[in-house]
Amino acid sequence: MDQIITPRLLHVMLRVNNMDLSIDFYTRIFGMKVLRKKDYIDGRFTLAFLGYDEESKSTVVELTHNWDEQSYEKGNAFGHLAFAVKDIFTFFGNLKKDNVKFTREPSPMKFDASETIAFISDPDGYTIELIERP
Repeated sequence: MDQIITPRLLHVMLRVNNMDLSIDFYTRIFGMKVLRKKDYIDGRFTLAFLGYDEESKSTVVELTHNWDEQSYEKGNAFGHLAFAVKDIFTFFGNLKKDNVKFTREPSPMKFDASETIAFISDPDGYTIELIERP
């Protein structure tokens, strides 16, 4: 496709209950940086954009906190975020020390034993897949 009309994924948005807890999780556990954060007083919400590079160069995660919401229904349509990690067993060991909730310890993928994966949950219960990529 022509670069002028080729779409680019900008961000994935997650609604969070506690902005500070979520920012801490993604910056501390995954080394992401807060690229921008803004309170929208009239709208009663806060947005924070986290990533590894400028938004103009990479896809980022948008965290949205609606001040008046107490909790959110996860539904069953959204699957997970995926992060590449170099040494999944060492990374996972560090997560256990940090009391991160895990739903699957590192092991070969069921239908592709050449790929090692694991699953954890963020503070709001969103599923995160870890994929070993040396």
